[in-house]
Amino acid sequence: MNKSGILTEDERIARIEHDAKKPMGPTRRPVDAATLILMDRTGPQPRILMGKRNPNLKFMPGMFVFPGGRSERADGLVKAADALDPALAQSLSAAVVGGASALLPRRLALTAIRETFEETGIVLGTLGTFDVSKTPAWAEYAATGHRPALKGLDFVARAITPPRRPRRFDTRFFVADSRMIAHQVPGVVSADAELTELAWLTIEDTVSLPLPGITRVVLSDLAESIDAGHLRPGGPVPFYYEKHRKVHRDIIRIT
Repeated sequence: MNKSGILTEDERIARIEHDAKKPMGPTRRPVDAATLILMDRTGPQPRILMGKRNPNLKFMPGMFVFPGGRSERADGLVKAADALDPALAQSLSAAVVGGASALLPRRLALTAIRETFEETGIVLGTLGTFDVSKTPAWAEYAATGHRPALKGLDFVARAITPPRRPRRFDTRFFVADSRMIAHQVPGVVSADAELTELAWLTIEDTVSLPLPGITRVVLSDLAESIDAGHLRPGGPVPFYYEKHRKVHRDIIRIT
């Protein structure tokens, strides 16, 4: 890894293979999950919002992560203020075993917004109201007087947790410009919360931090996409998964 935090492709595979060798167990079906990378591009170098996980947690204690988590079926029922970019939706539907439902791309994007709000208090959206009678998990978000906004999101990586791990996720990594932040509820991040601190960091800043392997790999992919000008809806998206005990890195492309 160089000083800028960019890994070679072999180094990215090696990071994921290292994590795959951790405690073994029965193979569980991965559940859909979504993560949001907020990026501030107003300075000379892009800065990424990362949170430090509470050191008392059993899962990834003390690690720096992007906000995100498990997708809920009800996320797809939320009335957003706008629609996903069609190219983005097409990328999210690609390489889904058994085919993707029409609601899947939208549901995943809304999961990323909800999880970010729950973990950080940050609201991505526009002023407005929506019915939460069928989506109670969105009640606190709705109480801020905003509706979630999907325009401006991009899809930058996908990763499935290797088999035989205690928790398995099929995670889609989204990115959004910090200008999409409409509001932030205070007090959500605290010493007793899931995230104990938030920090805006350059990718170089993250090199010395404790990060999950896949987080470091995705940061490297993000840095390359920025340099190459690939950060756009429908651009190439790296997809990490294990098959026959070998980690693969495919590229999702749409035509």
